[in-house]
Amino acid sequence: MDLRQLRYFSVLADTLNFHRAAERLGMSQPPLTVAIRRLEDELGAPLFERDSRGVRLTAAGLAALPAARAALAQADQVREAVRQGAAGLRGRLVIGFIGSAVGSLLPRIISPFRQALPLVELVLQEMNSVEIVRAIASRSVDVGLVRLPLMEASPVEIAVIERDELVAALPPHFEPVARGGRIPLGALAETPFILHTPVSVLNATVRLACQRAGFTPRVAQEAVQVQTILGLVQAGLGVALVPGRTSRSAPDGVRMVPLEEQIPIDMGIACRPDAGPLARNFIAMSLASDDTSTISQNRD
Repeated sequence: MDLRQLRYFSVLADTLNFHRAAERLGMSQPPLTVAIRRLEDELGAPLFERDSRGVRLTAAGLAALPAARAALAQADQVREAVRQGAAGLRGRLVIGFIGSAVGSLLPRIISPFRQALPLVELVLQEMNSVEIVRAIASRSVDVGLVRLPLMEASPVEIAVIERDELVAALPPHFEPVARGGRIPLGALAETPFILHTPVSVLNATVRLACQRAGFTPRVAQEAVQVQTILGLVQAGLGVALVPGRTSRSAPDGVRMVPLEEQIPIDMGIACRPDAGPLARNFIAMSLASDDTSTISQNRD
């Protein structure tokens, strides 16, 4: 018994006429008759009564018809699921994200994606950028929102989804030497710094920027989340360099001052070069939400 036979059975049950059923199926009548006979032989009971007055379903045929139609409907659902999966319209997508993406970027891209593709199961996992890139390479994560530049080479594709630069987060009553509304990084050389934890793109970027400005930052405290760092700045424990887009969520008393030096700290969206259609759809929709995106590869 196969789906073809069940389809013949269902159509004949609708028409109760071999000739009309054959026409609907796009075949001649003799092969249909043979196919129905073989199905009845396999099932061990007649499905139709045939006499001079026409064709009628037997009790066995009436009992089998709902199950046959359910099987055909299920097969159609399987075909549709395969089509949608191949087109990246349904499935399971694991997304790694850094904590600073939660404020505005993640809601901006997740909500429209869920509305457009409700059959996709999204699994969100918070990690740092290094962990995300490694998880993408090991195929435990499909797509990642990471902080750029990356700290180590990895066979992933990167698209810039959000451009940003570092600004100085200054505690209350701190009076920097500012020119034209900006502060040179060197003016903070004697001030304690609050940094991200060492395994962090922000940590490495800040240390490198300070080195280029001619000093090594005196680290007073380290923290994982930008909001925690800003809270420590508010408490007067030191200054910090943070992404400029966090300015809107700075706590009371913390002043966000642009630096004279431009230090890019963009947000990127990463995937494997052989990423499937579901991941590609997510990336395409995410990039469509921002017109500052450019595509590159981190293979050097």
